[in-house]
Amino acid sequence: MGSSRMGADDTERRKSAEVSPEKNLMDDDATLVDGYSLATIFGGSVSHSGYTYDDIIVLPGEIDFGVEAVRLDTRVTRGITLRTPFVSSPMDTVTESAMAIGMAQHGGLGVIHYNMPIEDQVAEVRKVKTYKNGFISDPVVLSPDASLAELDDVKEKYGHYGIPITADGKLHSKLVGIVTKRDVDLVEDRSTRIATVMTTDLVTVSEPVTLKEANAILTTSKKGKLPVVNAAGDLVSLISRTDLRKARDYPLSTVAPDKTLLCGAAVGTRPNDRVRVAALVDAGVDVVVLDSSQGDSCFQKDMVAWLKQTYPLLQVIGGNVVTRRQAKHLIDAGVDGLRVGMGVGSICTTQVVCACGRPQASAVYDVARYAAARGVPVIADGGVGNTGHIIKALMLGASCVMMGSMLAGTDESPGEYFFQDGVRLKRYRGMGSLEAMTCGSDKRYFASQSKVKVAQGVSGSVVDKGPLASYIPYLRQGIAHGLQDVGTRDLGELKAAADSGDLRVELRSPAAQKEGGVHGLHSYVVRTHQST
Repeated sequence: MGSSRMGADDTERRKSAEVSPEKNLMDDDATLVDGYSLATIFGGSVSHSGYTYDDIIVLPGEIDFGVEAVRLDTRVTRGITLRTPFVSSPMDTVTESAMAIGMAQHGGLGVIHYNMPIEDQVAEVRKVKTYKNGFISDPVVLSPDASLAELDDVKEKYGHYGIPITADGKLHSKLVGIVTKRDVDLVEDRSTRIATVMTTDLVTVSEPVTLKEANAILTTSKKGKLPVVNAAGDLVSLISRTDLRKARDYPLSTVAPDKTLLCGAAVGTRPNDRVRVAALVDAGVDVVVLDSSQGDSCFQKDMVAWLKQTYPLLQVIGGNVVTRRQAKHLIDAGVDGLRVGMGVGSICTTQVVCACGRPQASAVYDVARYAAARGVPVIADGGVGNTGHIIKALMLGASCVMMGSMLAGTDESPGEYFFQDGVRLKRYRGMGSLEAMTCGSDKRYFASQSKVKVAQGVSGSVVDKGPLASYIPYLRQGIAHGLQDVGTRDLGELKAAADSGDLRVELRSPAAQKEGGVHGLHSYVVRTHQST
């Protein structure tokens, strides 16, 4: 149904209610419809305004199901499906391997930033692709000639003992023992060789082995670690009781056909980024994100064409865009997904510095409607500060949301915690900040050759949010409650209701926005979820 028709329907419903006041007392569907369709708000506006998420409020629907019935499965590209509509932003204070692993474990996708040398980004991707729930594919290994002092250094760096010992101290070498905390606790001379104290009576398992089989062996043997060896007795991986528990706790994990966790990586659009792409593909990356503040450029279109010709099976996300014309150009070039947003991030100043951008709700609505007709999913990137914003982005047509500030400050984000005025914080900076530009992100703003760098972002700090293991479930549950309040069981129903006009919204005045938040208190403390 076209936007003009929906707008006309809204007008007819209003007129019907106004002409016959007595009819308002009757149970006539035409007189019981409140609010407006999205098409009326965004397609029929005569105010010439762009809208943000806070400008609109969704009217509740009828609930005839429990919140546990809500499903959040979605597409992030033409060929990749997620269990959770969350994507972590490719920022150097948000996503490296730990974040990408955590996002995939919870059903989302992590996109590793490229503000680092090629070999470092490749190493981060490999950490994700070699990680298996329950399996440690690249365990720390020592040789029999190593000393207990070296073992102590490993414990200090990685936080655990239980180190396998191979003939030459390398993976894929003959397994000769394992050293645990009980083997070394009472040894005072830390120059002692590991060979003299390690356990050699080993419980092992030969590959291939399933997690269920490994769990049975660990249960009967009462061991904490289970080495996996090949037919020649060489160590190929390690299974730990702790990681088996993690595998049990992450049933939503998004995996590639080869059963590895899904992983994305950001790249630029310059010719030398083709070398980076080749290395990332070799490392097993599942999707590349062309990272540019303004995606409608000859550089990006040329890059997309080269990617689809050279790696036809590789999924490519283009952007950023905020208009239908921009979206058309990149879809015509061959992208499999689009990032929508320009100048709306909490640390972004593009709209102030460059006078370009668009309010995010309007951008997502217009681009998503066009992209959906072309079969291309849209990622709403920026402007998201709470679960309500996420619900609105999905309602407006986005398949996923990309989060930066909402994930910065979690345990899995890069950087160290610090205290300021008694508050535990982490650093967070925009990729357009001068600090990030000096590390290489100036390519994102077409400024790598410029003598004068113009900042389009700032640096700051965010409050500690704890581990993803407690934070992502909170976000998922908040969205599930939102869909339940609207009366839809999944994102497909949500979008269908939005397209048909059954989902109703209203614009909020500044006073209404104030009323919708916490107000009237002398002081209060915000606690969104309980960390575990």
